[in-house]
Amino acid sequence: MAAAAKSNTNWFAIGISIAVVVVLVALGGLVVFLNSQASAPGTAPDSAIVNEETGAITIGEGDTEVDTFVDFMCPICSDFEDAYGGALQDAAAADEITLNLHPISILDRYSQNTEFSTRAAASVYCVAAESPDATVDYFNLLFENQPAENSTGLTDDELAAFAEQAGAGSAAECIADGTYKRFVTSQTNEHEIQGTPTVEIDGERIENSELDARLGEIVG
Repeated sequence: MAAAAKSNTNWFAIGISIAVVVVLVALGGLVVFLNSQASAPGTAPDSAIVNEETGAITIGEGDTEVDTFVDFMCPICSDFEDAYGGALQDAAAADEITLNLHPISILDRYSQNTEFSTRAAASVYCVAAESPDATVDYFNLLFENQPAENSTGLTDDELAAFAEQAGAGSAAECIADGTYKRFVTSQTNEHEIQGTPTVEIDGERIENSELDARLGEIVG
């Protein structure tokens, strides 16, 4: 009897082992899925004026391309827009240049955990998707009403109110949902933006010390 007992297979132990393996495989799959979701580029805006690959909001059809990468919490970006924004937008409207606006986010740490930079950039894509013709006006309103660094920034309701002022009231739900936040993050990383404003002319990244001269050649 003892010999026979020893030869019996312990199915209970095997069942437990199989169950443990299944759970571990499932957990591993879940981790891979969550990691892929976290690093995924997110939903790209469906808009005639947005390049889904580069994230550029494009205005004008001129031969010279000017790309500007801005963070809406960045005071130097506001200074840049005061100095050059109007002239660049006018030149783009006249098809003298192609202006590519890139809303990006590197200054969330200056908005008391409200992710203002990311939310504001994402809201611009909401407006571009819902009311393309209102995008430039909304873009300008965000800088005209820029919150101070280390404040909580603007709320989603305030962003939606400015969108409505620009003529894009339909963007409110998209703004509240944060639809394009992940897209903003992916584009910020893709373009390796370390500081703002960052400017490129015909694909060449321009040093800040050269901005006056190079942009002066384009818009005077």
